[in-house]
Amino acid sequence: MGNERKIVNVNSTDVVARIFGNYDINVRIIEQNFRVNIQNRPIENGDAIVISGDSSESVSLAAEVVEYLKKIAEYNDAVSEQSVQYVSDMIKDGRGRELSDFGDDCICLTNRGKPIKAKTVGQKQYVDKIKKNTIVFGVGPAGTGKTFLAVAMAVKALRDKQVSRIILTRPAIEAGEKLGFLPGDLQSKIDPYLRPLYDALYEMMGAENYHRHLEKQTIEIAPLAYMRGRTLDDSFIILDEAQNSTPEQMKMFLTRLGFNSKAIITGDLTQTDLPGGQKSGLAAAVRILNNIDDIAIHEFTDRDVVRHKLVQKIILAYEKYDREKAQRAADNRSQKRYRYTNSKGND
Repeated sequence: MGNERKIVNVNSTDVVARIFGNYDINVRIIEQNFRVNIQNRPIENGDAIVISGDSSESVSLAAEVVEYLKKIAEYNDAVSEQSVQYVSDMIKDGRGRELSDFGDDCICLTNRGKPIKAKTVGQKQYVDKIKKNTIVFGVGPAGTGKTFLAVAMAVKALRDKQVSRIILTRPAIEAGEKLGFLPGDLQSKIDPYLRPLYDALYEMMGAENYHRHLEKQTIEIAPLAYMRGRTLDDSFIILDEAQNSTPEQMKMFLTRLGFNSKAIITGDLTQTDLPGGQKSGLAAAVRILNNIDDIAIHEFTDRDVVRHKLVQKIILAYEKYDREKAQRAADNRSQKRYRYTNSKGND
């Protein structure tokens, strides 16, 4: 295909395999995005990945993608289809330089020794804000790693003895299911709301280590209502699903902060389950605290979604639907005003 070509030299067949992906799915994504052809050719000291095409610009951009994926693969990281699409989109948008700022830093290791790293530029910016600020709001759609990265930073702080305990909390708001109808005692009824926090800690620490910390009370997981009246010193505190807190609950939570503590508040303002049209405490806090030193607000976008690729498409589809719904409502209001004005003029 075409006369233009570039070569990316790779020293390891394992790195080449990670770049190409299972059944060459990764290079097929690059080929479709940039209309190029990608082949692997063995050379004396390794392998050559040859990118060819009709357009020198497309070939150069595709080569830039391959070079960056090579960097990821050399860290022994798997190269997912999602990573390939994300890197391709960033480079097509002229934002390739931003990619050099993330991916190298390991936040912490999981119980199985797997490194946890930021997977998008947005995630890297979020992690940096957590490092630099006492209070950070992580706001954005599902699947962007808001909670998972906050828990990773909390585990790192505990391991490094920067804090003496981790406190994880969520509002126990019912999403279509009544607490009173669930079986078991109060703790059994509350546990499903806190399950995502348990899952994240299990992955970071392992079940045995997690339960040991729980017994020593260096880790505490509780509903938001249990925070009232406390002062939380020397703690890393995470409020998850904060869009389901009321303004009063949010103010109560934020004023629990004690000395040598850090608070991370995460939530998705498009998924509020508050009953009766109540206002979200997260939305209010983002507006009120926007310009205060040592408080950072980070907004994730659909590009930061690191779950299944369909999640990103689902989010975009809902956003489009909401925009069209709002536009229809605005058009209806405009038509009503027009009819009302004309009827008054005819009287």
